[in-house]
Amino acid sequence: MTLKGRDLSIGYRDRVVGRKLDVELVPGQVLALLGPNGGGKTTLLKTLLGLIPPLAGEVRVNGQALQHLSVRDRARLIGYVPQVHVGAFAFTVEDIVLMGRTAHRSLFAGPSRSDYEIAHSAIGRLGIEHLARRPYTMISGGERQLAMIARTLAQRAPIILLDEPTANLDFGNQGKVMREIRGLAEGGLAIALSTHDPNQALHNADRAMLIKDGSCFAGGPCREVLTQSNLRNLYGTEVAALTGNGQVRAFLPR
Repeated sequence: MTLKGRDLSIGYRDRVVGRKLDVELVPGQVLALLGPNGGGKTTLLKTLLGLIPPLAGEVRVNGQALQHLSVRDRARLIGYVPQVHVGAFAFTVEDIVLMGRTAHRSLFAGPSRSDYEIAHSAIGRLGIEHLARRPYTMISGGERQLAMIARTLAQRAPIILLDEPTANLDFGNQGKVMREIRGLAEGGLAIALSTHDPNQALHNADRAMLIKDGSCFAGGPCREVLTQSNLRNLYGTEVAALTGNGQVRAFLPR
């Protein structure tokens, strides 16, 4: 299952955020979107998902125009983890994860035994079984992020878009989530994530797209795109590279 955006202009009726963007997600790979705040990463993800229409260009899923797919069909094909999600109602974490199964059942049907099994499996994969009965509104921001990722896993969509998936997570959970994302890609899913950390992209993504002021000035395999020069231009700061065995292992701002 592939997702392609061609010659995209993105933004809103009163403001263009980005122009001439080409994006392609393919099974088995992780695409990392990097760039400073306000550069257009979140707007691009929302456009690829269909939450906002492109101002120009087109998004296609397996060759079919996204705009011609129903909301239900989109939910079966594309999972989304937003950057920030604050629940208004005191659903349990289990309820939140079960919502990922909504697109797979009829309109008025309740969750099936299979839905519960899939939801509990996703909760277990993220190690949040102890939160299952807790109200979503009464857990921390990092715990909510893990619940939202579990919901997307339960959705079982072949394409997943994640907007800063490790935001608010502690060091250990950041590693857990990135390993899970890498494992999903190796299982055949097509994944895009936005991140502020080039090291996450370097060690967990296959390709990187560097976005600044709504334009992509570099894109391709991570080891080719993530360079000191490119990161300096992207973030406007000096960057140090830590190397080992002839390869860059990490980048640090200076």
